[in-house]
Amino acid sequence: MTPGDTSLGQQTMIGTVRLGTRASKLALAQSGTVADALDRCPGCTVEIVHVTTHGDTSHAPIAELGSTGVFTSALREALLSGDIDIAVHSYKDLPTAPAPGISLAAVPKRENPADVLVARDGLTLATLPPGARVGTGAPRRVSQLRAFRADLEIVPIRGNIDTRMGKVTGGELDAVVIAYAGVSRLGRLADVTEVIADDIVLPAPAQGALAVECRTEGPLADMLTILDDPNSRAAVAAERAVLAEVDLATSVWCDSTVAAHAVPAVGEDGEVTLALTASVTATDGSDAIRMSATGNVRDADGLGRRLAAALLDAGAAELMEKRT
Repeated sequence: MTPGDTSLGQQTMIGTVRLGTRASKLALAQSGTVADALDRCPGCTVEIVHVTTHGDTSHAPIAELGSTGVFTSALREALLSGDIDIAVHSYKDLPTAPAPGISLAAVPKRENPADVLVARDGLTLATLPPGARVGTGAPRRVSQLRAFRADLEIVPIRGNIDTRMGKVTGGELDAVVIAYAGVSRLGRLADVTEVIADDIVLPAPAQGALAVECRTEGPLADMLTILDDPNSRAAVAAERAVLAEVDLATSVWCDSTVAAHAVPAVGEDGEVTLALTASVTATDGSDAIRMSATGNVRDADGLGRRLAAALLDAGAAELMEKRT
């Protein structure tokens, strides 16, 4: 169900729920959808608690921060210490390993997981001039952009969406590549000049999805399932299984170029299947391995792991460790 589902009114009265979130404009927009849904539950009120993470205070490029979870660890620590009752994350920021004492209570309906281009003069990736300066901080995006247009100058950037887009309007960059979901949640889709197709830039595992976590022990886990969209949860599980298996077989970690996108489809018999595509690209864009597989939604994790094994058999680990 989506956060706006009216069945929230049927839940047990729960009292005040302290919702932990980063304080960025995007994080507040994301957590606000969850807060609004819970506020409609009789007897439940939501208190927003801002939590500062290592990723918020460091100015280093994401690939140099040295660990996964730079935007999520502080939220999980606050959850376990009892300072907050639930945490809302961008799901793609979460480490793939489970966190003891914490439950993934809900994955709300996913936003479009695609990447988008925001460029000057309405340009697209294909029409950018040779040598155009394109900003992005993600190794996955960098590698795929280099594979598509080796002539582009890829410029590492960080900052919130407004800051990144401002580098285009200010003339510092010709374009930036960012996530559709973030632009949509901030109401700035009118600035997008191209929604980038999967065959050019495949999304990050879990991109566009939110993760709502709570402590394993306590009354909230059952209540929060009303926010859960089973097909979104399954799609993300398949994608993250690919990421977990491939990253485990390599030494790159934060420089991971793993990309994956699972699309649910309902058959005439009512059964839901997942069409999963995943890729690994050399950081210099010189080579890539891309594969697809389908499977039942109930075997999402297994589907992802089998596709990861096929990628690794084809040389994905060696390719991802190839440096520029």
